[in-house]
Amino acid sequence: MIGATGAARVFVATRPVDFRKGADGLAALVRDMMRADPFDGAIYVFRSKRTDRVKLVFWDGTGVCLFTKRLEDSDFHWPKIEDGVMRLSAAQLSALLEGLDWRRVRQAKDTVAPQLAG
Repeated sequence: MIGATGAARVFVATRPVDFRKGADGLAALVRDMMRADPFDGAIYVFRSKRTDRVKLVFWDGTGVCLFTKRLEDSDFHWPKIEDGVMRLSAAQLSALLEGLDWRRVRQAKDTVAPQLAG
């Protein structure tokens, strides 16, 4: 994912959406279905009925970005279809976009920064 860091907030809509929607339509779904602000800098992930497609929509500070990917030889590993939203880490998102099982990626533990070097 372009620009995704450990601090990225990633939210996945667990129910498939109409993949004819573009950036504006998906931003409206973020607002209406996920009850979130599509311009808050978080990455919002959508799946289609076909498990080999994914779309991401996010605000990068200058405009709404739309990322689309279709796997050619495999399917994405999606959570169980149900109403709701789930959160992923940036590492889990990277695994998902590579077609890997994101559930096997553990989130890093929060570490307190040292006060002094050495």
